[in-house]
Amino acid sequence: MPRTMPAIRKKRAEKGLIIEDIPIPEIEPDEVLIQVEAASICGTDLHIWSWDEWSQHRIKPPLTIGHEFAGTIVEVGAKVEHARVGDFVSAESHVTCGMCRQCRIGQRHLCPNTRILGVDREGAFASYLAIPEQVVWTNDRAKLSPEVASVQEPFGNAVFATLSNDLAGQSVAVLGCGPIGCFSVGIAKASGASVVFATDVNEFRLDLARKMGADAAFNPIELPGKDVVRALVEANGNLGIDIILEMSGAPASITAAFQAVRNGGTVVLFGIPSKKVELDVAENMIFKNLTVLAVNGRKIFDTWYKTQWLLSSGAVDVRPLITKTVRFEEINSAMELLAGGRACKVVLKPDQPAPLPVREDSLDRDPDITGRVTHP
Repeated sequence: MPRTMPAIRKKRAEKGLIIEDIPIPEIEPDEVLIQVEAASICGTDLHIWSWDEWSQHRIKPPLTIGHEFAGTIVEVGAKVEHARVGDFVSAESHVTCGMCRQCRIGQRHLCPNTRILGVDREGAFASYLAIPEQVVWTNDRAKLSPEVASVQEPFGNAVFATLSNDLAGQSVAVLGCGPIGCFSVGIAKASGASVVFATDVNEFRLDLARKMGADAAFNPIELPGKDVVRALVEANGNLGIDIILEMSGAPASITAAFQAVRNGGTVVLFGIPSKKVELDVAENMIFKNLTVLAVNGRKIFDTWYKTQWLLSSGAVDVRPLITKTVRFEEINSAMELLAGGRACKVVLKPDQPAPLPVREDSLDRDPDITGRVTHP
């Protein structure tokens, strides 16, 4: 029986994606094979679909994309020590070298040799995915659905950025309410922020921010004089904001963050600008005695443990942010929906394939009750 599967692929250097039958991955001794149950679409996937300037310089077609997922392990390699067939898992998307200075001092998220799932190696928008055991994250199926488990990776970005400060009793503003910004609103509320404000130019996103707990939400376009700084300060009792999370990368939003924060406050920069941003460093940073943090990604695996608790305990409910669940065949229409700002997280559900045939090289190993290969 042929070992093939459907996968969502960037086949050519052009806009769009296709569904193609490709061979099911053959795992290396240190890898596991995962049957994907749910995979969520990331902003990175949207860039690849649109074939923008970043994608043109980074992506080398043909490639199966996607890196946010949840599924069940169906095969393990001979050198796998901890993962087991039947485990319900997700994964850290950054496969790091483990030997560079950053990896060795506990900064694996900054490894210069990182290979990202769905960007530098085959990704998760497929029926099956092969990954190294080192990036496997085990989920509790009783506490997390496949859909929610699939968004842990981007949720972790928000956890890392938002919990870089002690938020208890602090006023917080989240500027930019895409998925990460909306996640951050929920995390800030769960962390005891005294008040949480949100800003965005998209009313759909502002409504989601309110659902995640924002006490007030502002659309700069609709404000008199487009003065979002004044709106934030007035909403906070005519006081500057203690902690501002800039999640959009828009130059105007970055400028507003430094103007609206109180003297001695903190600005966390997470959004990535598409071009250079000019700032008045003296007036808006030095003279205000600000703490400025620039963060990217999440700590491997420190952030994952915090993410697990926030979601499994119910402290943060991300289900309002899952706009739609679609089949693989709807991938291009789902991308159009996201590109138009009419969706937050869209989850892909691959059709469940027939059980894999047992590999001949595994016949001398003991199968478990499902017929899949376990450890020798």
